[in-house]
Order: sequence, then structure tokens, then C-alpha cells
Amino acid sequence: MIPREELGPVLNGLPTTLPDTDPEETREWLESLDAMVGAEGENRARTVLLKMLEHARSRSKLEVPALTSTDYINTIAAADEAPFPGDEKLEQQIRRLLRWNAAITVQRAQRPGIGVGGHISTYASAVTLYEVGMNHFWRGQDAPGGGDQVFFQGHAAPGMYARAFLEGRLSEADLDGFRQEKSAAPHGMPSYPHPRMMPEFWQFPTVSMGLGPMDAIYQASFDKYLTNRGVKDCSDQHVWAFLGDGEMDEPESRGFLQVAANEELDNLTFVINCNLQRLDGPVRGNGKIVQELESTFRGAGWNVIKVIWGSGWDPLLDADHDGALVDLMNNTRDGDYQTFKANDGSYVRREFFGRDPRTLAMVEHWTDDQIWALRRGGHDYRKMYTAYKAATETKGAPTVVLACTIKGYDLGSHFAGRNATHQMKKMTLDDLKSFRDRLDIPISDAVLEADPYRAPYFNPGPEDDRIKYLLERRRALGGFVPERRTAHKALALPDASHYDGVKRGSGKQQVATTMAFVRLLKDLMRDKDFAPRVVPIIPDEARTFGMDSFFPTIKIYNPHGQNYTPVDHELMLSYREARNGQILHTGINEAGSTAAFIAAGTAYSTQGIAMVPIYIFYSMFGFQRTGDSFWAAADQMARGFILGGTAGRTTLTGEGTQHMDGQSPLLASTNPAVVSYDPAYAYEIAHIVESGLHRMYGPDDEDVMFYLTVYNEPMVQPKEPEDVDVEGIVKGMHLVHPGSFEGVNADARRAQILASGVAVPWALEAQDLLKADFGIVADIWSVTSWTELRRDAMDADEQAFLHPEQGACTPYLVQRLDGAPGPVVAVSDYMRQVPDQIAQWVPGDYASLGADGFGFSDTRSAARRFFHIDGPSIAVRVLQMLAARGEVPAEWPAQAARKYDLLNVNAGTSGNAGGDA
Repeated sequence: MIPREELGPVLNGLPTTLPDTDPEETREWLESLDAMVGAEGENRARTVLLKMLEHARSRSKLEVPALTSTDYINTIAAADEAPFPGDEKLEQQIRRLLRWNAAITVQRAQRPGIGVGGHISTYASAVTLYEVGMNHFWRGQDAPGGGDQVFFQGHAAPGMYARAFLEGRLSEADLDGFRQEKSAAPHGMPSYPHPRMMPEFWQFPTVSMGLGPMDAIYQASFDKYLTNRGVKDCSDQHVWAFLGDGEMDEPESRGFLQVAANEELDNLTFVINCNLQRLDGPVRGNGKIVQELESTFRGAGWNVIKVIWGSGWDPLLDADHDGALVDLMNNTRDGDYQTFKANDGSYVRREFFGRDPRTLAMVEHWTDDQIWALRRGGHDYRKMYTAYKAATETKGAPTVVLACTIKGYDLGSHFAGRNATHQMKKMTLDDLKSFRDRLDIPISDAVLEADPYRAPYFNPGPEDDRIKYLLERRRALGGFVPERRTAHKALALPDASHYDGVKRGSGKQQVATTMAFVRLLKDLMRDKDFAPRVVPIIPDEARTFGMDSFFPTIKIYNPHGQNYTPVDHELMLSYREARNGQILHTGINEAGSTAAFIAAGTAYSTQGIAMVPIYIFYSMFGFQRTGDSFWAAADQMARGFILGGTAGRTTLTGEGTQHMDGQSPLLASTNPAVVSYDPAYAYEIAHIVESGLHRMYGPDDEDVMFYLTVYNEPMVQPKEPEDVDVEGIVKGMHLVHPGSFEGVNADARRAQILASGVAVPWALEAQDLLKADFGIVADIWSVTSWTELRRDAMDADEQAFLHPEQGACTPYLVQRLDGAPGPVVAVSDYMRQVPDQIAQWVPGDYASLGADGFGFSDTRSAARRFFHIDGPSIAVRVLQMLAARGEVPAEWPAQAARKYDLLNVNAGTSGNAGGDA
């Protein structure tokens, strides 16, 4: 017992976790408060309480925390529950059918020779959460205001397949193809919600835990964005995200809650399945995860609805006049609650109710079976209906429903509440029989005994009342959920004239490729039909990328507008926010920016209107920092442009290791949906962007994303050559500066130098050095995409390997380099693995140079000399290769190294010395 004068713990914000050493005095204080409310009203009582809290913190130093959590009971009292509008008997029978077919889908996937795994217990705990939504809330895409968007919990996928089976959308063969996408084709189905694998079924990929909550928030935000900008009215649509309580430990799951609250996303509801378990054991064995989450969400500004106890508890709570039961509920730890449900009614009587003689007396006339029948609130369809109804009627804030369930509910004592239940994939014969009996499924013992791994599915057929009912409910709500559609309003693309500005070059002015892209974007947005569909996404670096010029024109999106006078309001480039603003300025927030990119890049499917997201960021903080989200974007088949600004290992002088990007093209290459480019010149960017718009938004639209690395190093942008090789730019390489024989012998030694991005000027420098100092003629190629060259070559190899009857196919880079004289040296501002992607296909001798290792703060020229990727270094490497071939004297490379002082970082001169764009 803690003495009255000592401070005790306040756990999860609940004052009732402190020992009450004088209940009579406590009761007098509470009665005084009740009297004040009755005599002077709620506002007066609220004022006094707030003043007392303020006084306690500032003067008395009692260290009282904010009370952001409430008692461990349902938020909505039984007396306030909404009438349930459905057919309770039929819906119970439907839930039984779903439980059976979902479990059997996983059970059959364990049959001998297959054994592909699966999750039985997650959906078993959540079926009521889903079915209340399916039958009463979630609108399909044919609903008058458009469909709702539901992020299903990944591990519950078998339940969605089971429902689609009853709906007639999936067959038994499809269910038997669970987790056998290729071997069971055309009936194979993915383990989790993967739109790319089931493009007419799933809408949102969610199994990479933490991304679902984040993406749901930005989906709801983007729906408001479309409405506020007048692009499409999404005001009658709602976003639902189903999550696990264990998943809420992911930083992304909680890190964006304030975004939803700040934007007042009342079109968003989180439903957190609080079965108190994560993958290996309890989420908070020593604490209370529901209370913790309530505090987190309420503190972030969300509306919180707790559904902890089922209807069977209502009489007990009504009879709890002295608060003994509520106090017991408050003080019992989650680890104990889990243990209760892994035992029986006698154990619950003794170990739960028996902790207090007052609560034990409450159930003294109850049988053990009656006690065992007490359910958690997430298994009570009436409680869940009331919670969902309240969530959809809440205005001005997002809502979270914290629903308590049992993991493995109804699967039997071997599953329910067990620590290992997440990893359990199959049921024993006895488990199957008991499960069948509880669900009243008409399958005989003989059938189950014949082969427990092939226990049959059960669908009573389209004429059965249960099937008619669930189909009627979906018709009334506007169609099936989940369902993915791709028909959308076509996007009018800008004509060729909009690209002319950047193709003319920069004259004598030095312009970085980042600024060239911004200039191109401005020109494209002069097209009045195209401009409204563009969604610029910037994580608080607009001025770095020269995009602050957009502030006063298309403005920054803020659902509340701009209710202050910006400090720079007198400037032309004033910071301007507006309710109908076009720029998504997400703050210092790459993860949220990527989520916004996904929402915008999939609007063609989710909203039937194609939008063009253009997300620009520090290249180091793209695929390296949010690569998982880009995989989700690929899975959801997002389209749009991704700009890695301040690209390269040596261009961003002064910033240091964590800002020096030497790997993003390599990381991007691992994502099959990303088309990656490293352009050197403005006119290359023009053709790449034009190609991207046609590939992603043209008549034969592809589910790809275009990644362009752009640099902050100023240089003169050349005018597009009259004979520009557009095909080469798009396919990955083109000849930008053939070597000249002027002033050298006709039999001069030859070489090929391949360079990408900011390295092309160094290659040109090497070309001049080789000719002036050694009479060697080198051709300079701009490699706009090492990755696209590699993919093209791999496709050619695959054809030769698997389909030789189709004839030989020569890779594009082989076509271009075949017959080109001399060795090939490749260079970029990235690690050597980037140009090494094409090594095996280059005809002849090949060597690469790259910026391997950590970046560092220094001048550009010193950094390039350190990594030996500058002009003189390229020249020496060419000489070494020619000497090895016996084409130049063996001593020339060493002579060149001494001449250029190759080991002296202070001798480097390649590139612009400044750091500004």
C-alpha cells in the first residue's frame, strides 16, 4: 500500500490505478462535483476542474498527467446503443459460413505436397468487425457518392476470399490456389492483399505493417484535396483502415495521427482489432494496450470509441453500484486477460471475479458456462454497429474504434488466446469436428476423417436465404468490396510545343537540371486541361529545388486556408496557403510524402480520374528511406514522377555523409515498376518526361513510375541537336559527342566513354585531355538509364534462353556499341555497381569508375578527385585499358597520372565549385 503522502504511479492515464486510501472522502469529492453540475451547469464544472488541474501542476506540483484515457469499459453505454437494422439470425449464420471457409482455405493449403502456410486466427478474431461493415456501412463503387475505401488487415485475407466465394466471385479452385499464384494458375491467389497480383479484387496493399495506417490517412487527406480543389466531389466517401493492436507499435502507425487530426479528416475511421496479442505473445502483458492507444489517439485529437465488452456484461456493469467491477477491469493486466480466455469459466470465476469479494458475489448464482459465455465487445455485432454508426456521424475529427476480441476466437481451445496462435496453420481432426459442430456446418465425420487436409468448403448456393441476404446487402450498398476498377476519365496530354523551351538550352547561363525540370513543369502547366491534374508533392524543400515560384500561383494546399499573414507577404514569392491549393507540402516528412504520392498516383483507379503526382525530394532520402512505401506504390500500381533532387555523391558539397547519394539508381532498379533515368541535359529530361506521360497516361497506359535523378550543379545546358536520337534517350543511351580526328592521325587509338547525369561534362573533359595530350580519339555517350539498358538486355537473354524459336534478339546497348572501336570506360556520380549493371553485355573490354564509399563535405572537384571519377581520372583509366591491349606505350598511364597529379585531391578541377542550384 502506498501511503497517502507519497506519489504513486499513474498508468495509462487512469487515476483508478492509484490506491484509494480513503474511499469515503473520495465519494464526497465526487458528490460535490455532481452537485456543482446540477446547480451551476456543465460549463461551470468544467471551468473549476480545469483551474484545479492548472493549479495542481503549477503550484502544488502534484505532477498530474492529462487524463486522455477513460475507464476500461465501452465508450457508448448500453442505453445509448443504436437499434440493429439487420437480420440477426441470418447474419450470424453468414458469419459461421465465413469462419468455416476462411479456416478451410488455410487448412487445405497445408495438404501434403503444398504446405504453403497461411493465417487462421486473425480473421477468426475479426469476422464480426468486417461483417458489420460489409452488411451495413461500406459502399461499393456504384453507390451514388462513390465507393468507400477499405484497407483490410493483411493477415485477414482468407476471410475476404471466403466472402467472395459465397458471393460467387471466387470458386473452390480459386480458394485451393491460395498462396500458389503460379503453380495453381489461373486460379492462384496471393497470400495477402496485393492489387498487382489480383488487379480486379484488391485495392490497397497493407501487409507491410505500418504502411496501411499511414496510407489510409493520406488517402483520406487526398480525397478531401480532390473535393476542396473542385477536381471531384469525394465528400460522400469514407476511408476505413483495419489494423492490429500489435501493428500499432510500428512508428508509421502512430506517426501521422496528428496529420489526420489537424486536417479534421472526419472521412477516416481506424478499426483496431485489440486481441491483445502480436505475433509472438501479448502486446502489453504488463499493461493495457487499449488504454495506451486511447491516450495516444485522444491526445492527438481523434474521436475514440472503445468496444471492450459484449452485451452479456451489461447487467453486471449496471449492478456495479460501487464501481468494484470497473475497478477490477481497470486494474487487470492484458497478460491476465489473455490467460483467462485460454482456460475456462471456472478459472475466470476464481482468477478474475475472485480478486474482489464484491465482484465474486455478482456471479455467485452464475454457472461456469454462463461466465465463459461472456464475450469481448469486438464479437458483438450490436456493439460494433453502434460504434461504426457513431464513427460515420462524427464531424470535425477522425475516429478510432478500439475493439477487443480474442485471437483464434471460435477455433477451439488449442487456438483461442494462445501465444502461438499466429503461427498455427492447421487444425487436427478433433479440432475440425468441434469447429464444424460449433458452426453447424453440414459435413459428416466420414468426410472429415477421409482426409482432414481436404475438408470441404461449404457454400449453400445462390438460392439459399443466407446468400441472397448478403448479396442483397451488397447491392443496396453499391457493389462488392473489395473491388478494383481502372476505367477513368482520360487525361489530355500537353502537345509537343510545351517541351520546346527546355530543348532550346540555356544559352550562356548555367542552369542545373533541377531548375531545367522546374522550367519544364511550368511550361507543361500552361496547358489549361493538363495543369489541374498535376499534384506537386514537396517535403519542405521547395526553395532548395527552386519550386517556391509556384507558391503564389498554384498555392499550397491547406484544408483550413491561410488564416494568418505570412512574414513574407510583401514578396512576389510569398508563402501562400489556400483551401484549393495545388501543392501538397507535407513538411519534413518523406514517408508521408510517399503516401501522398501513392494516393495521387492511384486516383485513376480509386477515384476514376487520372492525376499526375510529381514528388521531388533529396535523392538520398527517397528509395533509401522510404523504399518499402515505393514497393507498396508498385503493388498498388501507382503512376507518376519521382524526382531525386540534389542527386549524386559529389554534387551536394558541404552537406556530409547522410546527404550524399551514391546508390539511389541501384535501389530504384530493384523495384520492377520503377523506370529509372539519370539524365545529363535539359533536352533529355524533356523527352523522358514526354515518354513517361505517354507510357503512364496515354491510350496504352502502363502501371509504372518514372524516377529521374536531377542535380543542383549549374552548367550550360546545350541546345537539342537537330539530329537528336530520341529513341536512344528513351531506351537508355545516345551518342552526344563523337570524337573528332581533327589535328590527329587517321589511325589514332580509339575509346568509348559512357557517362550519366552530371558525369557527362567530366567525360567531355577526359575526351579533350586524351586528344590534346595523347592523340586519342574518344566518343562520348550519355547513358540516360543504366537500368533500362540492363532490363532490355535481360529480356533479350530470356528470349534466347526460353524461346529460341523466336530468333535472336540483340540488346540495344550491343546494337549501339557493336563495332565501336576501343575499350569502354563507364562513369557516373554513383557507386560502380550502377554502371556495372550492363557489364556482361558490353562488347569488348569494359571498366567502370564510381563513387564507392561514404560521401563527405568538401568541394565538388576535391570529392571527384578523391573518388577518381573526374576528367583526368577517366583519361588515365582509358590509357590503362589501351596499354593493356598493347595499343599505347605501357608507360603512358603512369605519365598521365603524374601529369594530372592524380593522387592529389587539391589538384582536381572538374565541375562547378559552388553549391547553389
